[in-house]
Amino acid sequence: MHFVVLGSGRVGARVAQALDEQGHSVAIIDSNPEAFRKLPANFTGQKVSGMGFDREVLERANIEEAYAFAAISNGDNTNILAARIARETFGIDRVVARIYDIRRAEIYRKLGINTTSPVSWTASEMLRQMLPDDTQVAYSDSVYQVKVLRIIPSEHWVGVSLQKTQKLLDIKVAYIGRDGEPYFNLSSLVIQDGDELICTVPSQRATQIERAFKRPPKQEV
Repeated sequence: MHFVVLGSGRVGARVAQALDEQGHSVAIIDSNPEAFRKLPANFTGQKVSGMGFDREVLERANIEEAYAFAAISNGDNTNILAARIARETFGIDRVVARIYDIRRAEIYRKLGINTTSPVSWTASEMLRQMLPDDTQVAYSDSVYQVKVLRIIPSEHWVGVSLQKTQKLLDIKVAYIGRDGEPYFNLSSLVIQDGDELICTVPSQRATQIERAFKRPPKQEV
């Protein structure tokens, strides 16, 4: 498959290198030819000098043949403009853009352009490493604003059924990890000491859910 990457900074060069090492066809674009020095000497992909939102430059990178396009330059405006051109002009379905402004990232997600925000990711990663080991973010979906949490409930929840737990906290438990084994038949299970709950929750409620499992249930269950 062919991939086009805009931006030969540290992240862009690493993405292009990884795709190249996996045997894919890669074209990387940057307005500064010196930036290509970040690529390894054995990089076999195409290096295209020019502005990533210039249609002629994109055509030189064989954008028409691309399976996906990634805009990873240092400028939000450049990334968004290039992503829109790739999607709307050249019909590339898989388009992702790095956006530093969290508010703008959400707007463009609603327009159908996948975005990644280094600010959001860094904040989530810092929290993951700061929080106690009984709560971890196993996965974070920035498009649909959903998180998968791996939680070890406090002793207050021992004996509470999974069905009632899901209803009480308005969450979805995918499965329970117990004694090194996953259990999926939640209808007959109650929480035991040491259980790990793999839960799917809206991102904005993740902290609330984490705190809830550290405290006694607020209602009779």
